[in-house]
Amino acid sequence: QGRALGRNTSGVALLEFALTLPILLVMSLSGAELTNYITTKMRISQIALHLADNAARMGSGTQLQSKTISETDINDLFTGANLQSGELALNTNGRVIMSSLEPIATPNTTSKYKIVWQRCKGAKTAHASTYGTAGQTNLNGMGPAGRQTIAPDGGAAMFVEVYYEYQPLVKTSLAPSSNMTEIA
Repeated sequence: QGRALGRNTSGVALLEFALTLPILLVMSLSGAELTNYITTKMRISQIALHLADNAARMGSGTQLQSKTISETDINDLFTGANLQSGELALNTNGRVIMSSLEPIATPNTTSKYKIVWQRCKGAKTAHASTYGTAGQTNLNGMGPAGRQTIAPDGGAAMFVEVYYEYQPLVKTSLAPSSNMTEIA
C-alpha cells in the first residue's frame, strides 16, 4: 500500500493550488489597491481643478467691474466639492484650502504678490497650506517652484490645495502612501 500511495497523483493539483493561492491573492489585492489609489488621486486632482475653475468664476457683478464675493459663494464651492467627492467623503477625510492671490500694487512693477484671503474646509485641520497663509506678502507667486500661479494686474487668481488622507480598500501594507495633495 505504501507504493500505491507514492504513485497516487490525484491531489497534486489541489496541493499546487493551495501553495500558489496566497501569492495570487496578494498580487490580486495589490493590483486592486493600486488601481483604487490611482483612481482616487485622479478624482482628487479633478476636484481641485473644478474648484479652482469655479472659484475663478464666482461672484456677482459685470465683467467691467470687480466681482463681489460672499462667504455664501465660497461655502457653495466647498459644498459642491464635497458632493463631487462622493464616497471619498472629502470633508471627513481631507481639507480644501482656497486662497486669493493678488498683486501687491497696480501696476505690479515688482512682480510680487500677496495672499489677500484664505478659506479652509475639512476635518483634517492639522494640514495647513504648503504655499502660504492669509496676509502673507512679497511672494513670487503661489505653488511649486517653476509652476507658480501669478495674478494679473488689477485682478486676482484663485489657488486651490486639496489634501486627502487615502482610505485603502484593504487595511494592510498593500496600500500606497496614505496622503495626497493636489493643487490647481
